[in-house]
Amino acid sequence: MGIDNMFSVFDISGSGLSAERVRMNVIANNIANANATETPEGGPYRREQVEFSSLLNKTMKNSDIKGVERLGGVKVQQIVKSTEPFNKVYIPGHPKADAKGFVNMPNVSVMMEMVDMVTASRAYEANLAVINSSKDMNNKALSIIGK
Repeated sequence: MGIDNMFSVFDISGSGLSAERVRMNVIANNIANANATETPEGGPYRREQVEFSSLLNKTMKNSDIKGVERLGGVKVQQIVKSTEPFNKVYIPGHPKADAKGFVNMPNVSVMMEMVDMVTASRAYEANLAVINSSKDMNNKALSIIGK
């Protein structure tokens, strides 16, 4: 195992930490805007979601098996707005209510956002645990070599 391979776990898990941080920020923004009936763009707030893509390992050697790709982490591909319909809520007298008293509310379910937040938080914690375990193993290996 080369030194590049020993430390690639930090790059991979680090990219996971960064991606999950973005995901948690987007979820927090969704929760904060769950009742926003008017945005600067006009209309209710639309739920946003993070799309991830995998990164290929840049340190692939010629000795690697042909046709096999090694993943090198994850990155945020883009943040997309949901195309799900808005929630219609009966609130007669609301300034944004239609003739029948219904208001278009954001297509955000706070309960689902909280579930997504816990999932993102657990993924973040898992990446952090991998980094800490790898650091401990590397330190142990260095102490054995140094004897």
